[in-house]
Amino acid sequence: MSGRIESERGPLLDSRAVFAGKSGGVSWPVVELPAPEVPGPGECETFAVPKEFVPISTSTEIGPVGSARPCAGGAEAELVAWVRLTEDDLPPDALRFVFLVDALAPSCSAVLSTLAPVPTVEITVRPAAGLAAASSPWLLLRATTRQADPSGWSSEWVDTWGRDGTHLGSAQQLRVVRGG
Repeated sequence: MSGRIESERGPLLDSRAVFAGKSGGVSWPVVELPAPEVPGPGECETFAVPKEFVPISTSTEIGPVGSARPCAGGAEAELVAWVRLTEDDLPPDALRFVFLVDALAPSCSAVLSTLAPVPTVEITVRPAAGLAAASSPWLLLRATTRQADPSGWSSEWVDTWGRDGTHLGSAQQLRVVRGG
């Protein structure tokens, strides 16, 4: 399935979705990343994203884990945080998962010292089998920049777990830092 959004200036968004059925009776071994050991969402302070910079952030609650924050000039391009939608307490379904897996600031922003737009150019989201059994609205996200170059392009990997430590899925993003 695919779709495109255009304006008078040209294409704004191209999307493609690929869906696959069950594996036809073949059972493959499951390989999952263990969840990092972190405090629960109730033990983390809330991080308010400026709505002027990211208007949709008013729909989410973010509880960072550890000291890494966007634009803090840190040593490591990684952000770890609990996230949830604020409108209700429903666990994530596939659509909520796709939205929430991209809720954190770009992990490369943890090493930046100034605020700069870092749009997603491409994102691939892969829900895991554990998503169907998720029972909490909270997701633990660990976003890590795996590679970045001097021109601003970066590759990011996001892993996601439920409160019980079940792996819920992953995402890969291609991002680019724009002038600040």
